[in-house]
Amino acid sequence: MRSLTPHTKKLIVTVVILLWVPIYALLAMRVGVSILPDANPWVELLYYAVTGTAWILPIGLMLRWMNREPRP
Repeated sequence: MRSLTPHTKKLIVTVVILLWVPIYALLAMRVGVSILPDANPWVELLYYAVTGTAWILPIGLMLRWMNREPRP
């Protein structure tokens, strides 16, 4: 099987990021609103701090894949 070119990988990662970030943000907000309506403000802060930074984990994995050298 032929390896993907760097340009193709960049296109795939760009499209996935453009889809992932808004979907993740809406999902995190929806979960926060439905689970934490009467929660302590510190619990809300912790939830939104964690979910506000967790979106970067899959993005980091995709960026690592995108920048990996093709196999010979």
